[in-house]
Amino acid sequence: MIDLLRVLERCELCPRRCRVNRLNGERGYCGVGDEILIAHYGPHHGEEPPISGRNGSGNIFFSSCNLRCIFCQNYQISHGIIGNGVPVKELTEIFFQLEQAGCHNINLVSPTPYAPFIALAISEAKRRGIGIPFVYNTNAYENVETLRLLDGLVDVYLPDFKYWSPKIAAKLSDAPLGQEYPHFARLSIMEMKKQVGNLAMLGGLATKGLLIRHLVLPGGLAGSANIIRWIRDTLGIDTYISLMSQYCPLHEARAYPPLRRRIRQSEYDRLVALLSDNGFENVFIQELDSAPLFIPDFEKEEPFEAKSDKPVSRES
Repeated sequence: MIDLLRVLERCELCPRRCRVNRLNGERGYCGVGDEILIAHYGPHHGEEPPISGRNGSGNIFFSSCNLRCIFCQNYQISHGIIGNGVPVKELTEIFFQLEQAGCHNINLVSPTPYAPFIALAISEAKRRGIGIPFVYNTNAYENVETLRLLDGLVDVYLPDFKYWSPKIAAKLSDAPLGQEYPHFARLSIMEMKKQVGNLAMLGGLATKGLLIRHLVLPGGLAGSANIIRWIRDTLGIDTYISLMSQYCPLHEARAYPPLRRRIRQSEYDRLVALLSDNGFENVFIQELDSAPLFIPDFEKEEPFEAKSDKPVSRES
């Protein structure tokens, strides 16, 4: 345990490489120190069908994030340090609570600042015989060395490839041009594919593999077409992709004029057609009017209590 946590003595878990000693009370960009902060956990029905299934995904929403997306739907917890501190032992117990609640998997949301703690907790849970997969739900802005801490522990990687342009990533998510988001996202996703391969399912539920999410932004800001082509050329057309239409102008998005509107149906349909034209068959799509279902309120005890209990993505 001590050896694994020693990486926090000079934290370089993500491309920012803050190099602060988190075990000694120092904090870098993400603001996370030497404890695990959980904002919320429980069954969640808003993921892709093989993740949510019938009973829901066992989501654990960690506090903070190493990006600052100006349109983040979880900004209440991603742009601040809130939540309850728990030791590794308690995180392991939460895994078992979610399994006992009937969840199909353990879904670790915004896990990067906590990767060493998560590795320890998963190791213990697997030693004790937990019977459901672990899903690493990430923005893909991390170092390959961090992902290697999780090799053999994470079953399903669920990265969001956000942007093709480093300048857009810098403007919209505060990813520095010296540590470009697209470069590290590509390296991270290739490592994920190397570890777990293509998505595998049993009874319609994900058991292992890679599922890439991509959020379509207004006016082509995300560089979606280039991302689709990169996936085709680098990972192959068997790759599972979730093409998300759920963008809403939340948080500080209205301060940036191109983000003041939702995406148009024509923008989304062009990308669905591009995926089809390039031979992708393993694609999950969304209805544009489902976007409000994704907006949580983490000031409530149950952030998603007024939302639909049905998966809001479907396979095309």
